[in-house]
Amino acid sequence: MSDYVIELKDAQIYQDKTLILSDVNIQISKGQFIYLVGSTGSGKSSLLKTLYADLPLKEGKGSVAGYKLKKLKSSKVPFLRRKLGIVFQDFQLLPDRSIYENMLFVMKATGWTKKAEMKTRSEQLLEKVGLVDKSEKMPHELSGGEQQRVAIARALINEPEIILADEPTGNLDTETSERIIHLLSDISMSGTAVLMATHDKSLMEKFKSKTIRCHEGKVTID
Repeated sequence: MSDYVIELKDAQIYQDKTLILSDVNIQISKGQFIYLVGSTGSGKSSLLKTLYADLPLKEGKGSVAGYKLKKLKSSKVPFLRRKLGIVFQDFQLLPDRSIYENMLFVMKATGWTKKAEMKTRSEQLLEKVGLVDKSEKMPHELSGGEQQRVAIARALINEPEIILADEPTGNLDTETSERIIHLLSDISMSGTAVLMATHDKSLMEKFKSKTIRCHEGKVTID
């Protein structure tokens, strides 16, 4: 495997014993921003799950952030995921904790121990997404777009090499969606690769970028 942060070569993507995508060949470099598209059921989520080792890679070759997917022991999966930032459509914030406490929860879960460092890192990232003044608010006190920005800040805690974003604008209005794209684009420009699954054709028209397409069991690159 090479210098790519994500590389799949002749990979077969399975969900249990069902072949979802065959002969997948993908190469993503540091700092690239790439869309992942396809109709519902086309295999986008299965592809993402394979990349963050929720589904095993049974056939073909694959590496993500320097980890070979095919021989990846379950004990190594948390270490791979520390090199990834994963952002979902539904934010997945803990509803009973403040924004700051949501950040701390992930830090503690990934091995941070020093309070001063945790506070500094949290403030840095909330500043980056424009929400440092909302750190004591509860998730329900924020708009959907603000909650998604918190989710992105949280995904950046461990300086990931890659952000995997699964429909991050799916629940947001057009203007808010555009802000999220700008934020993810800025993140890619600072060197973190971004792979973003989306259905939103108008966003893709407005913010053109390389596109990976899942269709009828195959993957093509535009």
